[in-house]
This record gives sequence, structure tokens and C-alpha cells, in this order.
Amino acid sequence: MRNSTALILPALLAAALAAAPAMAGSGGKQTLTEPQVRALLAEQGFTRIDDLEFEDGMWETDATGADGNRVDVRVDPASGKVFAEGMVSRLSAEDVKARLTAAGYSKVHDVDYDDGIWEAEAERPDGKDVKIRVDPTDGRILGIEND
Repeated sequence: MRNSTALILPALLAAALAAAPAMAGSGGKQTLTEPQVRALLAEQGFTRIDDLEFEDGMWETDATGADGNRVDVRVDPASGKVFAEGMVSRLSAEDVKARLTAAGYSKVHDVDYDDGIWEAEAERPDGKDVKIRVDPTDGRILGIEND
């Protein structure tokens, strides 16, 4: 008979490691680790989570939704908010343009709703071109990258 402590300790260690936030490459902001993202998606009913990668500042994957259909899914690494293909946006393209303009961006163009997230190209006040990802529910900027 095995000692029950020998079975419990590895499970506790695995849970502690999965719960620890990753800090590397996040500019000091807490970010979710791959095991945390997988657990989060499973909690929300996604299965067959394939090709999970951290790309362009977000976790991205293909997964099977609760309805059995395959969808593209993105996860905000700081908040854990899940954005899935087919998700309905509360904002229009004009809303996104207005919010980005109010935030100091100009020449906002190529506003596109893709895989549950608004994406737009714009110019920062310093003249640099950027690609911006925007939350479709509250208009919060999720990420900015040089274009």
C-alpha cells in the first residue's frame, strides 16, 4: 500500500505550479501560463484544445465549443477573458474608431472584427503605425503592436 502523502504532494505541487502567474515577457503584468489557459478553457466547456500558442500578445488556439463546432479562440493573458469566433460584439466598427480616436490615435482604418476581437490599424501621436486589438464588449485596448 502506498503512502497517501506520496500521492497528495505531487498533486499539490502541480496545482501550485499551475496557479503561479508567469511574469516573463509581460512587462511586469501578470499573465496566464499555458496550463492555466487550458484549465480556463476547459472550465468554460471547450474541448480538443489544439495548437495553443502565445502569439501577438494573446493566447490563441483551435478548440471545440460546447455546441460541438470547431472555433478559433483567443485568451487575454492578463485578464483571462475568452474571445471566441462567432462571439457577438457589443460595439460597431464606428464605436471602435471613436474610442481609438478619443484615446489619441489618428488615421484609424482597416477596422475588422476577427475571431471575437476587433482589430484596427492606426497612427500613434508620435506618428508610428500600430495594430490595435480591442475588446468587443467594453472597448478596452487589449494589445498594441508596431505595424
